Amino acid sequence: MSPTKVLTEVIREWSEIFMHRSGRDFKRFMDETSLSFSQLSVLMRLKHGGNSGVSEIGDQLGVTNAAASQAVDRLVHLGLIERTEDPEDRRAKRLALTQKGNTLIEKGVEARSKWIEGLTDALTLEQQNMIISALTLLTEAARKTKE
Repeated sequence: MSPTKVLTEVIREWSEIFMHRSGRDFKRFMDETSLSFSQLSVLMRLKHGGNSGVSEIGDQLGVTNAAASQAVDRLVHLGLIERTEDPEDRRAKRLALTQKGNTLIEKGVEARSKWIEGLTDALTLEQQNMIISALTLLTEAARKTKE
């Protein structure tokens, strides 16, 4: 097998393990919060994309405005997001994370990656340095590729 194919296979295998472990831990977190995947997706979207309207949330998540609005209503009720008047269009509402919502998302990210701490503890300093170099190169290459 060529080195390129070997690298592809190694990255694929790592991706599977990474997705399985982080997905499992994030699912546990979801169960603990009693929030749906859609509701957590709204929170993540606001965390990484900034303030948005309901229709923008629906478009980005691939759900109807009604479904997005329903998720938003529950999140507002729970104090995780706030709805404010759009300064450019008083008929429209803008959504933003509250401090409580931001803290919840940070806990979710931590839960998703906590297993990595144990993984790094199992590696020698030399192995850690090799992986740092390799993942830095891989990350830089990934950023250069087109989506």
